[in-house]
Formats: sequence, structure tokens, C-alpha cells
Amino acid sequence: MNIRTALPSELGTLLDLWLRSVRTTHTFLTEEDIQALHPLVRDHALPALELWVLEGEDGAILGWMGLDGAKLEALFLDPAHTGKGHGRRMVDHARSLKGPLTVDVNEQNPEALRFYEACGFRVVGRSELDGQGRPFPLLHLAERV
Repeated sequence: MNIRTALPSELGTLLDLWLRSVRTTHTFLTEEDIQALHPLVRDHALPALELWVLEGEDGAILGWMGLDGAKLEALFLDPAHTGKGHGRRMVDHARSLKGPLTVDVNEQNPEALRFYEACGFRVVGRSELDGQGRPFPLLHLAERV
């Protein structure tokens, strides 16, 4: 396993992985919601974030994360590679780069909340709407320091 900076030529692969992951993990979103988010991720999030990929021994991208300073804005794993410690490895890598981290989690995604709590985060706030003003409440998490 290797964590490295994403290449500009890999953005399409990262977007495809995002789509597969979201369809698996964000069950509260409708397909219409996902299709509305797709261009926002492609055109705004991916180009704006510091992107890191986790690649397997064969060079395949198993996951990616996006950082904005010390905020973990995105962490997505290929659904076939969840539950194997890869997400924690990526969080640890981000922490080694940036120090204590913050992250927002959809309130309707309890598995993600459990994951981040297991990584040492705690809920420090809540917003009724997501970043696009939609009715998907966000939990704001910060690392216990």
C-alpha cells in the first residue's frame, strides 16, 4: 500500500470511485441528489482540494482523500476495500501532514460517524443544512487533543 499525491490525470478515476462509494455509503441520498452533486464534485471539489490517493500493490487506486488545510473535506474508499483499515491509514497520513484535523459528517451516515469517533474525533457542533443549503444536517467533528 502506498499513499501519494493524486495526479491531474487521475481525476476521472477519483470521480468514478466517489460515485461508487457514495452510492454504497450515502443511502439517504436519492439518485437525483447524487447526480446533482456529481458536477459539484467534478468541477469544484476535486480541483480545489489537496488530493491524496491510496494505491494497492498493483497500483490500483483503492481510495482518496481531499484536504483543505487541516480539514478533511473528503475520504472515499472503493466499496470492495472498506473495513480493512485503509480509511484509518489515510486519516493517520493526513494527521501526520496537518496535525489535528477537523471533518464534517452527514448526520444520516452513522457508519461514518462511528469511523471518525474510532479515529479519535468528537462531535463539536451541528449544522441543520449541508454546504449547498440542502436539508442534510452535518455534524462537525474535531480530534481530541
